[in-house]
Amino acid sequence: MKIRALKVAEVNQYLKQAIQRDPILNRISVVGELSNYKFHTSGHAYFALKDGDAKINCVWFNAVEDPNSRTLSDGIALMCQGSITIYEKEGKYQLSVRQVEKLGIGDLAEEFQRLKQKLSELGYFDINQKKNLPFLPKRVAIVTSPTGAVIRDLLVVSGRRNPNIEIIVVPAAVQGNDAPISISTAIDRINELNLGDVIILARGGGSIEELWAFNTEIVAKAIFESQIPIVSAIGHETDFTIADFTADLRAATPSEAAEIVFPSLGELQSSVDSLYEKLREKMTKRLKDSKMTLSLHNPEREYGKIISMTNRHQEQMDQ
Repeated sequence: MKIRALKVAEVNQYLKQAIQRDPILNRISVVGELSNYKFHTSGHAYFALKDGDAKINCVWFNAVEDPNSRTLSDGIALMCQGSITIYEKEGKYQLSVRQVEKLGIGDLAEEFQRLKQKLSELGYFDINQKKNLPFLPKRVAIVTSPTGAVIRDLLVVSGRRNPNIEIIVVPAAVQGNDAPISISTAIDRINELNLGDVIILARGGGSIEELWAFNTEIVAKAIFESQIPIVSAIGHETDFTIADFTADLRAATPSEAAEIVFPSLGELQSSVDSLYEKLREKMTKRLKDSKMTLSLHNPEREYGKIISMTNRHQEQMDQ
């Protein structure tokens, strides 16, 4: 008997029913490392559980009802109980979580803490080693991906604040196995060729795995040894990387980095105008005081005093 061709929706519906009938998939516990955790305003949580290169997406409806939901962060190990479901619209399966149990620190989080401790002991994070940013840089070097929202945001903000400052974009891979070498090489190149007065190291948000290049020793070493001050702007406001701790200054976002590094032309003009006005007021007051002092002296009277003093000295000498 020939089976008729099924529509996509029918396939997804069949798989959904098959999964729902499976006793194991209906009541399953999955252990993995928490990644890309997002707590939505709706009270639901969305994240992934990772085990090496394997990943399963998870949704935790009404997570807000569990106190644990507010204390979770990427990198910790979890055991999630729930059921496998299919999102029919896209044909993707996910773990619908009912209960979460913390198991401790995940492998990536443990590696992060180990490297952080090592570099801290080497003085990479010493505040006395931090370099000051130039007040008015002539050139700014940006290390980031040459495509995407990050470079566009940086160029828009810098152009709005001060279009007179030259920008040199040094492209680098900011994700993947090649990213650590790419980033460190870009920083070294900027120093060797003196391509800028300050460096912005930037990347958009992502999971702990996607940001991992900035948690490597080779990137931290390049930042620490840079003779040019570096502002790190990696991920979102809540993301912290080893590069952030090593950099001379951390910005919460790439846009904030541009706000810090590029002084506003309008604000500079206002400062100059204000200083000019203060100088004018001081000079006016000084001239006024000098005129008043001069007016208190009669030239003929002063001349007479000098002649009289001279005559007295002459008489004393003649005696």
